[in-house]
Amino acid sequence: MPIRDRFDMVVLDWAGTVVDFGCQAPLIALREAFASRGVTISDTQARRDMGKAKEDHVRAMLADPQVAAAWHAARGAAPGDADVAELMRDLGPLMRDQAFRAARLIDGAQSAIEALRRQGLKIASSTGYTRDMMQPVLREAAQQGYVPDHLVCSGETYMGRPTPLMIYKACAELGVWPLQRVIKVDDTESGVAEGRNAGCFTVGVCASGNGIGLTQQALAALPARERSQRLESAGKLLLAAGADVVIDSIADLMSVIDCSTPG
Repeated sequence: MPIRDRFDMVVLDWAGTVVDFGCQAPLIALREAFASRGVTISDTQARRDMGKAKEDHVRAMLADPQVAAAWHAARGAAPGDADVAELMRDLGPLMRDQAFRAARLIDGAQSAIEALRRQGLKIASSTGYTRDMMQPVLREAAQQGYVPDHLVCSGETYMGRPTPLMIYKACAELGVWPLQRVIKVDDTESGVAEGRNAGCFTVGVCASGNGIGLTQQALAALPARERSQRLESAGKLLLAAGADVVIDSIADLMSVIDCSTPG
């Protein structure tokens, strides 16, 4: 059965899915924001809640016992709402700068998006970035030929991921229903859970995403056995979060839609 007979829309995440191989920009920005307050955070601590709205992400990080202890040691008090507000204020320019630097389309993204358009699907997008943080990414993506039909940013729905509200907003504003006719593509566990909670056909992105967290060059440089093990581990987490299927990168999307959904 042709793809167009089964689906009307795809909702694509941004960092780690369409741009920013390895989801580097938010990691660097978060570490810089915390470091400016004397708090060192690990990649694991920064990546654990990736994909959520950035304020929710910051709150989750500060709730981590180790991060909270480091914050108390550096700042003399437990983190509170005022600290979240200050971090968010500083994250704006940091995120914009890093997102701009990492806004190159992932190899195969443009070809996959063009193939989806030829099939008649609408291209929606969502992100844990605020709209202000997204501005340089949108400009850079447009210069490379990618302009989605719709964008939902952090803070534009009552709640963010893993709730399905961002997908609901895109469906309502683009006139798409039922949700079974939507494909959600995301590299984070919270983004995959969002797709599952919405009732979409949900595709987890492994190699280019947050779960691996390496640049394309660094991933390619790993010994084959280690690379395979990392991909397997990251894929299992996405499947556990609710992915119907896991792919290495968006370049593989069309083949998995053809092969992994009922005809």
